[in-house]
Amino acid sequence: MATLMGCTALASVAWSSALAQDAATTVLPEITIENQGGDDDRNEIVAREATGVGKMATPILDVPASVSVITAKEFEQRSVQSTEEVIQYTAGVTTDFYGSDDRFDFFKIRGFDAWVYRDGLPLGDPFGGIREEPYAFERAEVLKGANSTSFGASDPGGSVNFVTKTPKSSRFGEVYATGGSFDSGEVGFDFGDNVTADDTLSYRLTGKFRNADGEYDYSRDDNLFIMGGLTWRPTDFTNVTVVYDHLSKDGVPGSGGHPVGTDFDRSVFFGEPDYNYRGVDRDTVSVMLDHDFGNGLTFSSNARYSTAATDFGYAYISATPTDGSTIASRSFFGNDSTRDNFIIDGRLQYDTSWENVDSRTLVGVEYNNDRASTDSFFGTAPGIDWMNPVYTGAPASVPLFASSSTDQDNNALYLQQELTFNENIIASIGLRNDWMDLSSTNNLTGVTTDADPSEFTKRGALTYKFTEEVATYASYAESVAPPSVGVEPERGEQWEIGVKYQPDAFPALFSAAVYDLTKTNITRTNPVTNMPETIGEVRVRGLDLEAKAEVMDNVNLIAAYSYMVSEIVENGTAGNVGNELSFVPNHLFSLWVDYTLPGSGKRGDMTFGAGARYTGDYFFNDANTQSTGSAVVFDASFNYKIQENTSLQLNVSNIFNEKHVAYGGFGADFYNPGRSISATLRHTW
Repeated sequence: MATLMGCTALASVAWSSALAQDAATTVLPEITIENQGGDDDRNEIVAREATGVGKMATPILDVPASVSVITAKEFEQRSVQSTEEVIQYTAGVTTDFYGSDDRFDFFKIRGFDAWVYRDGLPLGDPFGGIREEPYAFERAEVLKGANSTSFGASDPGGSVNFVTKTPKSSRFGEVYATGGSFDSGEVGFDFGDNVTADDTLSYRLTGKFRNADGEYDYSRDDNLFIMGGLTWRPTDFTNVTVVYDHLSKDGVPGSGGHPVGTDFDRSVFFGEPDYNYRGVDRDTVSVMLDHDFGNGLTFSSNARYSTAATDFGYAYISATPTDGSTIASRSFFGNDSTRDNFIIDGRLQYDTSWENVDSRTLVGVEYNNDRASTDSFFGTAPGIDWMNPVYTGAPASVPLFASSSTDQDNNALYLQQELTFNENIIASIGLRNDWMDLSSTNNLTGVTTDADPSEFTKRGALTYKFTEEVATYASYAESVAPPSVGVEPERGEQWEIGVKYQPDAFPALFSAAVYDLTKTNITRTNPVTNMPETIGEVRVRGLDLEAKAEVMDNVNLIAAYSYMVSEIVENGTAGNVGNELSFVPNHLFSLWVDYTLPGSGKRGDMTFGAGARYTGDYFFNDANTQSTGSAVVFDASFNYKIQENTSLQLNVSNIFNEKHVAYGGFGADFYNPGRSISATLRHTW
């Protein structure tokens, strides 16, 4: 924390000095600091700008990659509660494939795991991480495919970048209360204003308090989130924002699964009420600085410090008997972890033009220090008779099978260059090198191992704009996943060709892309043994189609379709070469439409929304011996404007309570999430 605040103070002094020097020599033109997210994201589902494949704000039409933006308005329309729900109507994204396992966010992009970022700084792999709180963010930007040149080490499937809510230079606010299924109750608020009359200092306070159960017995889904921010604008050329947030969760990691081949109600619980728990306690401070020197030169920097403690205990069905017995085997699995992370990123951008060429150059550096300690526990639990379940209580202790401490330093240097010729041909390249200093200590043996890999990644793209509304592009991009000590990093390569159409007549974005994505040296954790398995090289080729449109003043449309063909190319274990990857369906389709009936007389506006999500069949294992069938789930919403600034909203997820095995085969089955209903009363100003 001291380091973070020290960096902030030094930055402020430096910019004050620079401003004084500039004022003495020249008069700078008035500029506006660009910020992703904002008022448009609160009122529209169609975004026009994103960070794209680099860290430069760019019109989505000009971005040479598949990018989907989910705005705050869409968050609200669908009443999202998790990252999975935020992105489940996005092309190329697979969610819900771990069913009722509630420990983490489980999703894939283009068949591979994808990393999560906040304000361009990595949060990490959501598998094993903390479920983020969507109410903290103005938008989510989903980038599909490999791209380590901007954001650093990550998996090749893509990334989800959340943009934090920050203070505005005007008064605004909302409060809401929600009640619904599973005894859920929730209240939230988000408001802010200027502290000073001249807009120099503004604040924002956001909070959410949830007390709820899950869809199964003995469950909890409690959540406390509070966030406060201050923005200081000492001049028209400088913004400094500091945001603090606290996230606390008290939940249950899952119902323990259900015996393979049975068909129980989702509420039936086969874990241990006294042992199944999931806790999260995290504090975060973020600092964001922007300064414009004039004459095309700007500087931006983000820094974040966070400290987190998490734990969970999980009793689950580990094997279903095949000899006619109704007593399922169970296991205890637990984990206690702590993590401290400090990361800072600084970048200079220079924009200039000569004759018919526009140039944008970005040079950046990044430092990331991550310290973590993890204790993992595993042991046999008493079996349970699924015809007459009797709980045996929490164990006196569970054997400690792994304990480690890690210390990772990462230094990176990156370059982005974009050249636009005659306003319709855009060439861009990205280069990045990451120098890693890794140390891991086995606390059970006292043995420490070290590694210092250096990884270089690159990308290149060419965009051609036929008109101001239509653009096509071709791109090549690389990724490198952060390695563990003693393990070679996983690497990805992607070729992509796409076309985008953004009409002037109405807010909309239509896109289509085909891609060829490969990942080498892939290492996977087997859910049965909890040990890594090397597969070798895998490949996913596919097509993504997506549309977001505000067709008329009262009709919104969101549609997505994806076709994926996956293949284990080489070094597959147990003869898996030629098989498909697990959890990668061939087909994904989603559609959301809402229609607003304008108010008349005393009746206010009424908005009706309906959605459908189709997931094709997929395998549970790389041997392709176990699979699930295809399924379609329907959602709906209704919003009634009681008064000008007051509304009542009803949301239903999985209207018809469609039920299928989302994950299973190894010993237990896990069903997809069931029907959930919520009603929200909201007042804004």
